[in-house]
Amino acid sequence: MEYNTQLDHLVIPEYGRNIQGMIEYCCTIKDRNERNTCAKAIIQVMGQLNPHLRDATDYVHKLWDHLFIISKFKLDVDSPYPKPTPETFETKPAIMPYPKGRIRYKHYGKTIEDIIAKARRMPQGSERAELTRQIANHLKKSYLNWNKDSITDDVIFKNLEELSQGELKLAENAQLSSHQELRGQKKFFHKGNGGNNGGNQNNKYKGGHNNNYNNKHKRKY
Repeated sequence: MEYNTQLDHLVIPEYGRNIQGMIEYCCTIKDRNERNTCAKAIIQVMGQLNPHLRDATDYVHKLWDHLFIISKFKLDVDSPYPKPTPETFETKPAIMPYPKGRIRYKHYGKTIEDIIAKARRMPQGSERAELTRQIANHLKKSYLNWNKDSITDDVIFKNLEELSQGELKLAENAQLSSHQELRGQKKFFHKGNGGNNGGNQNNKYKGGHNNNYNNKHKRKY
């Protein structure tokens, strides 16, 4: 009995050992025309074994590349695509640069700075004023998410002015959302749903069989 550990290494295990054996046999065919015919037949079988590759636009190109890879680049046939080389797969990809940029207030994050930069480019008007108010509320909410201590609106206004280089300002009498609204939005929403459901259940029992039971067994005085 032969064990897999005693057999040749599978170059691409997804295709199995039979495909690899067919490709190895194709490499031994001396007649070029017959070798080309054999390679095309193997490509058809490879496509049937991996139908998910058909979703890709260049799936036939991938099948030919896999054919040469499994043959360890020894197969000499007329391919409709450029034959890959071993160096193509040995070259390491370029290292992606890590995004650099100093975040002034880390608890606010980088995204809000991009939004502030976009708001600064907007013309003066009601839309810019509303976006400025929403940004201030988001700054306050972000601060409360990372800090348990409360914060006053004037600190948020000051931070917004610093981040926008003095271009985004709110009116002196402007008021942001309260701490309870910002901290408990999800909790309040969940509690409200639960409270309504609970109230419906109670009303169901109070107005349902309980009332019927009371009416049925009501004492006469």
